[in-house]
Amino acid sequence: MQVPIDSVIVPERVRKDLGDLQPLMDSLKRVGQLHPIRVTPTYELISGHRRLTAAGNLGWKTIDAEIVAGLDETRRLEMELEENIYRKDFTPDEVLEGWKRLDALKHPTVGRRIRKAIGRFFGRLAFWKRRARKAEAELAEAKKDDAPAAELPAPAAPEAEPAAGDSDENLGV
Repeated sequence: MQVPIDSVIVPERVRKDLGDLQPLMDSLKRVGQLHPIRVTPTYELISGHRRLTAAGNLGWKTIDAEIVAGLDETRRLEMELEENIYRKDFTPDEVLEGWKRLDALKHPTVGRRIRKAIGRFFGRLAFWKRRARKAEAELAEAKKDDAPAAELPAPAAPEAEPAAGDSDENLGV
């Protein structure tokens, strides 16, 4: 849910130094907010102080937040610590690999563009083949349902009814 940034109450935090917020602000501008902050029902911040501050610095009026109820002070502090302690940064090699992959996706080589086009072509071809098989199966089923009457068993002949005026007496019974 969206909450007004100026309504969020920031209690005393463990983290005193928010660090350089510019990269986070750039990320918020580029891709938006990926993770909500967490607040109590009275909008007291539990986690997400850097995101909250960066969004406020960008002039945002509201921010995505998750309301977490029923927490005592101990549990709120545990959540603040958990969010920041167990996060692991990428290694320099992982960052380099990620940027290379992103660059390749944003600026594909001619060969990659051709492979992608061929893949799309064969994907469409497979789609139309499946569609044709389905239509053939439906047509065969419809033909089965419309079988000529000669192939169907003849209905049983009804028993003859006595003619009007005939009675058991007149028939010599």
